[in-house]
Amino acid sequence: MSIAFWALLLGLLLIAMVLAGTLLPRLFVSSAMIYLGAGYLLGPQVLGLITLHPIRDAEVLGQAAEVAVLISLFTVGLKLGSVPLQDARWRLPLRLASVSMVFSMGLVTAAGIWGLGLPLGAAVLLGAILAPTDPVLASGVQAGPAVDPDRLRFSLAGEGGLNDGTAFPFVMLGLGLLGLHELGRGGWHWWLMDLAWPTAAGLLVGTALGGLLGKLVVHLRTRHHQAMGLDEFLSLGLIAVAYGGAQLLSGYGFLAVFASGLALQRVREQPQAGTHSLARSADPGGHSYEMQAAHSHHASEAMSNAVRGFNEQLEKLVEMGIVMAVGAMLSYATPSMSMWWFVPLLFAVLRPLAVSAGLMGEAMPLAQRAMICWFGIRGIGSMFYLMFAIEHGLSEAMAQQFLTITLVTIAASIIVHGVSVRPLMRLYRLRKINTA
Repeated sequence: MSIAFWALLLGLLLIAMVLAGTLLPRLFVSSAMIYLGAGYLLGPQVLGLITLHPIRDAEVLGQAAEVAVLISLFTVGLKLGSVPLQDARWRLPLRLASVSMVFSMGLVTAAGIWGLGLPLGAAVLLGAILAPTDPVLASGVQAGPAVDPDRLRFSLAGEGGLNDGTAFPFVMLGLGLLGLHELGRGGWHWWLMDLAWPTAAGLLVGTALGGLLGKLVVHLRTRHHQAMGLDEFLSLGLIAVAYGGAQLLSGYGFLAVFASGLALQRVREQPQAGTHSLARSADPGGHSYEMQAAHSHHASEAMSNAVRGFNEQLEKLVEMGIVMAVGAMLSYATPSMSMWWFVPLLFAVLRPLAVSAGLMGEAMPLAQRAMICWFGIRGIGSMFYLMFAIEHGLSEAMAQQFLTITLVTIAASIIVHGVSVRPLMRLYRLRKINTA
């Protein structure tokens, strides 16, 4: 097909999403569901316009999914950075991204061994692919950039931001047990070079770069009126530097990018002596971006708002591309009995058990706990890890089996969570208001 045809098709889809944007919530349909259906129609099974093969083109698809996750992780970091790290609200996402994720991976591993007949290494790998929740598709339940975000939204957003990085060591463990990665005698290489060092390096690099770069930009803007504008370049540049710096130091780029977003959002204002906030004026909302960006009381907020706004729009574009690719690849899924029992088991049994284990002893309302149990949204992170495993030598038969399970899981999550998110969140808000 010609470039003109693809331009027309893409333009029509984008405009249709704009025009239908206010209608979708009333129909309990998410944008991801539309992209999924469009991708399937354009895929080999129907029109044959998207012909990416998930095994043959694993490298390209993996890189595209990685970029999508990086952009979303940075956005989530910016959204959550307003909450101090010592705040008690961080306890829930940390427990969900560590204890619950490990339990989830263990339960999927058990289901893989006894239900799917997989060897231990393959079952561990499948658990690591499916354990992380998704920061790209969870926008309906994610925290906004408020100073005091809701505990439920904050916990789910923080979990999705953290566990895409914390799943990486277990992907390497699964590959190692399959003989596709070096674990070292007694697993020392895995403990040190796949778990401890990459996690610490990723968090440290991202935190340092996000904080230092943010402070530098604020200083230049408020003291010298330099480095003004081009916040889009700042956003993409920080993502690239954090990811590249962490990877060069053998750290996890996902964690680095998430940490850099947190650190950038946490950059404090640098008020100059003898100046006062624009909020004292009669019309603080009428000040231009240039005035706020160079004002010592508002420069940091203006910077983070501009970067976050750009990233949120970019996130929507990459979501469209990746979910359409998932829809097109559904044609390559091979029907099997496991599709009918494994996905419901994952959503309705394994996820609640893992969350319950991770939040054991945590005092919280039953409705809030139930919402966290249900919204374990799977998506782009799982697709990245699947392509990563295929690139690292997964056998064709196992790759096909994992492809079917992962694609069906992502598609089912997009549909069932997409349909349920708005009515359930509406009920949650009403219940919260009534019990306040």
